[in-house]
Amino acid sequence: MGKEFANNNKTYMAKAEDVERKWYIVNAEGIALGRLASQVAMILAGKNKPTYTPHVDCGDHVIIINCDKVLLTGKKLEQKYYRYHTGYIGGLKEIQYKKLMSEKPDFAVYRAIKGMLPKTPLGRKMLTKLRVYKGSEHNHQAQQPIELKIEG
Repeated sequence: MGKEFANNNKTYMAKAEDVERKWYIVNAEGIALGRLASQVAMILAGKNKPTYTPHVDCGDHVIIINCDKVLLTGKKLEQKYYRYHTGYIGGLKEIQYKKLMSEKPDFAVYRAIKGMLPKTPLGRKMLTKLRVYKGSEHNHQAQQPIELKIEG
């Protein structure tokens, strides 16, 4: 962390080179999509740390496994749509979440978390620390991730 809080009347501001990053692993099985996304976005931004500084990427790395078993409450599977535009005239496309969750659940989780991060260069840098996997297998054992429990 560099210099400790030597002078009590100064506000501590983290520096990019002093940030210590941890690796967390989250099992998304049985957790609501929005609840998972909001808590993971907080970790990616570093808001769970006492040394959080708004203009510095203080966040940790997050690995999400079993994203195909994430829950959508209510009638969201039938009523919610993922919409995007191709850029051409009449190019609005929409995919029902029922189809999206069956074909690309990792994309649905990724987009939910992306929507909760800042839409700035710093937010895009935070998003690079996110890894999402369909099954329970991942290739980040060497980083020795800490298991993180999210209340669902």
